[in-house]
Amino acid sequence: MFPIRDSIRHHGPALVTRLLIAANVLVFFWQLSLGPEGFRWAVNAYGFVPKLFFADPAGEFGRIFTSMFLHGGFEHILGNMWFLWIFGPAVEARLGGGRYLLVYLLAGIGAALVEALFLPGSTVPMIGASGAISGVLGAYFLLFPTAWILTLIWPLPPIFFWFPAAFFIGYWVLIQVLYGALGLPGVAWWAHVGGFTVGYLLTFLSRPRREYKAEPFWHGMYGF
Repeated sequence: MFPIRDSIRHHGPALVTRLLIAANVLVFFWQLSLGPEGFRWAVNAYGFVPKLFFADPAGEFGRIFTSMFLHGGFEHILGNMWFLWIFGPAVEARLGGGRYLLVYLLAGIGAALVEALFLPGSTVPMIGASGAISGVLGAYFLLFPTAWILTLIWPLPPIFFWFPAAFFIGYWVLIQVLYGALGLPGVAWWAHVGGFTVGYLLTFLSRPRREYKAEPFWHGMYGF
């Protein structure tokens, strides 16, 4: 299932979300500019490696931050930035830019640490913004459970359906846990679960009491 838009009105300027997307895109183009060998060097030099972290936590802690802005390819960065653009603006508008950025960064840290706890001996660099973005999903799940998500559920021919946000994100979490338990390679599944949990808890502890407005899910269905 692929999200297309949500039903929350008045997202606001989403300045922090835009800046985060811009930063990720700029770093990715920097990676590309290095060429194939340089691309691999950047991943190895700035990606988060659990085994190295446990050997030298203080010396390797900075890799958690740098790894959040590295991506492994176009599909990787496009998927991450799209999810951030769909779910980030509403959370930013509700929390405010400062708290939103803090949730994003701390969720990214939590994601890396949870992945390291599950795979302490891994020497494979972990890269990508998905752990931090999972924290944004955790915040959205708490703040906007009754919002609706327009979702592409089949590409050809395209089939769209509106799902409650609680269902869409809950299903996403279930997939992360299931695939993590199965040990499917190539994706840091437990990092996603960790980031989601950190984002949810931080938002629970600091959530504002402002109300939000969600359009009925049938608004804006035409044109897709």
